[in-house]
Amino acid sequence: MAGKGRKTEVEAEAANPLKDAVREARIEAAERSAVVVDLRDAEFARLELLNEALDLLFKDIPDDVELFDRGVSRGDVPRLWVDVVAHVEMGRDKRQYRFVQDTRYGRAVLAESYDVPDMVRAITRYVAGRLVERERALTDDAGRPVAQGVLRTSRRRSRWRAIRAFILGLVVGVGALFVLALLHGPRS
Repeated sequence: MAGKGRKTEVEAEAANPLKDAVREARIEAAERSAVVVDLRDAEFARLELLNEALDLLFKDIPDDVELFDRGVSRGDVPRLWVDVVAHVEMGRDKRQYRFVQDTRYGRAVLAESYDVPDMVRAITRYVAGRLVERERALTDDAGRPVAQGVLRTSRRRSRWRAIRAFILGLVVGVGALFVLALLHGPRS
């Protein structure tokens, strides 16, 4: 009898459709995660190719310019960072490059292409624009001595106003004390 009980348990386990379905679902999930990992690796490899294509561009940037921080980051969405606010990521089909910039109004797509040379040209235009912005900012800073001179003049005027107000208050106070002394002085 013990032999028959074991056979029915084995047959019940073999005939259990839920266990079979769970086992098949686990196998499918493992295969899907392997596919996702392969897709991420493919995205990362494509971004590395673009990164290598940008080497010539970034060699031309002077060493004292610290605007750009280029590198490929791994993660759920691999990205090729150009600077703090702009990066390249792969499009939905995982073959198209998408160059985006984070702005205060959201993310702006600067360029999309399937070709590396097109993306290199778009990134080159972006880098050139950022360098021009930097030059303008430095030029404005060079004009700052004029602004500092205006600020100094303004400070001097404020200082003289404060000194005049103090002297006027001192004269009025001494005069008021003199008048009070005359009014409340010793009566004869």
